[in-house]
Amino acid sequence: MKLEAMLQKVEKPSRYIGGELNTFNKEITNEMIRFAFCFPDVYEVGMSYLGLQIIYSLLNKEEDVFCERVFSPWRDMEELIRANNQTTVTLETKSKLLDMDILAFTLQYELSYTNILNMLDLSHIPFYSKDRSSNHPIIVAGGPCAYNPEPIADFVDVFLIGEGEEQLIDFIEAYRPYKAGKITKDEFLLAAAQIGGVYVPKFYEPVYNENRILVDVKRTENVPEKIKKRIVRDFDKGFQLETMIVPLADVVHDRAVIEIFRGCTKGCRFCQAGMLYRPVREKSPETIKSNIEKILESTGFEELSLTSLSTMDYSSIETLVKDLVDRYEKESIGVSLPSLRLDSFSVDVVKEIQKIRKTGLTFAPEAGTQRLRDVINKGVSAENIETTFKSIFSLGWSRVKLYFMIGLPTENFEDLEGINDIANLGAYIFRQVKPEDMKKSVQVTVSTSCFVPKPFTPFQWMPQNTVEEFYEKIDFLKSKLINKKVVYNYHDPKTSVLEGVFARGDRNLSKVLVKAFEMGAKFDGWQEYFDYKVWMEAFKACDVDPDFYTVRERAYDELFPWDIIDPGVSKAYLISENKKAEQGVTTADCRDGCTACGVNVNIIGGAC
Repeated sequence: MKLEAMLQKVEKPSRYIGGELNTFNKEITNEMIRFAFCFPDVYEVGMSYLGLQIIYSLLNKEEDVFCERVFSPWRDMEELIRANNQTTVTLETKSKLLDMDILAFTLQYELSYTNILNMLDLSHIPFYSKDRSSNHPIIVAGGPCAYNPEPIADFVDVFLIGEGEEQLIDFIEAYRPYKAGKITKDEFLLAAAQIGGVYVPKFYEPVYNENRILVDVKRTENVPEKIKKRIVRDFDKGFQLETMIVPLADVVHDRAVIEIFRGCTKGCRFCQAGMLYRPVREKSPETIKSNIEKILESTGFEELSLTSLSTMDYSSIETLVKDLVDRYEKESIGVSLPSLRLDSFSVDVVKEIQKIRKTGLTFAPEAGTQRLRDVINKGVSAENIETTFKSIFSLGWSRVKLYFMIGLPTENFEDLEGINDIANLGAYIFRQVKPEDMKKSVQVTVSTSCFVPKPFTPFQWMPQNTVEEFYEKIDFLKSKLINKKVVYNYHDPKTSVLEGVFARGDRNLSKVLVKAFEMGAKFDGWQEYFDYKVWMEAFKACDVDPDFYTVRERAYDELFPWDIIDPGVSKAYLISENKKAEQGVTTADCRDGCTACGVNVNIIGGAC
């Protein structure tokens, strides 16, 4: 009854209601494993995450597992929860998180960490794993940020490293004896640590030198020395998503989403996902079309998105898109392709898509000059960019978004000037090739994000720009991007620098997270709530220097906090790519021949 009363006072009650189409509601028994998928951001963001849909459907197929959803309450709801002495609850059954067996947080973004603490605090669950007993839920975390688990290792009982479709089922199997009371919590954690891709921080003790640099990791139990990521080896025969929850409210991506392949063969040196999700594994066109048919039938979505790290690189993309357009054109179901690369742009594919409706086109040149694109191994030429502009504008598009990074290694102001040149080139080409009957004016939107060196990339050793350096570059671009046909958006450097701290952080950051949370930090990824001063005060109070994690250049032989994880890609390969970047030498696409990154040897078990 209190929840109903609170819902009448919040801005968007649909965030907390539940009961959407295609959700589960199981009978709760003493044997049922209560699993809460916790997304540390608001409903609109979490419901757009494909991984939630996969895990929710996967686990609820298990008869003795009930997977429910929990999202971070927005500020208005949080204030009511605290004022009314309530707790965070699940959407499906409105159960307290204390009543769940497992709380599984997805780590999509480093600046969501304070929201994890907030969700625990609202549920009266101790932050530190050492302070929780067998009466508390097991805290699990996974996702891309779990590849450096150390900044939140003191809070999490179990990290799942890699792809969860098979790994989660193994984890649940290990949990069942603990649920039945046949083994203790420590016995369960030790058993879980033997599962491939499972990291239990309790059994690993980091050792630092007088300069706070990691020098060793001691194992306190018989657990693996390194944790190898788990992957789905046969993506075509593995778990297939055949339905999706239909949100009650507008969400960031309100459409059917079909993952057509995993991995990327391009080898961009800044891109963590491109390294972590190797090797490339495709679904067959038949499997994709079958999945789409079932999802659309069960949801009624009017748009479907073919998603991957680089959708145009799917080997049968032209045939697949043509078949989908032929099938769904009469029903006016649009097809969209995110993550378009300029070097693999296909006019024929876009012609098919526009038969139904013109979806937005977004491209990422990343850098303004050929020199810098070679440094980052982007594989995009000036000719690619010009050809793409001519293609899309001649087909009738008048809006294009271009994404760039600033602060990339070796970047200079000539590279920034190149961003302006590319934007102006787009506006110029539009005037040359636009259809005669087109009355719309061109708009080229330039967006810049700030480079953040990430673990398991060739740039993991590189220093990050300071906040002041980023702002200097942004101001320079503002002075150059003055064409009325060009719109310039930029990401806040302060959040990027904080992201950089936690991306390459260690366990010494856990106390900073707690301190910042106690001082009011939460929703740090949202500009209206991010408070840089609070974070700087928290670092100072904990005697932790954020520059230690960002502006310091590392030596090749330094032991990293994330070296406990084996992503498949070898450190030797990353070093060789780092050296190539210094020389401006590119590396070929994996599809043109194996580049000996190590993933085939270390993860697949075969030879390169």
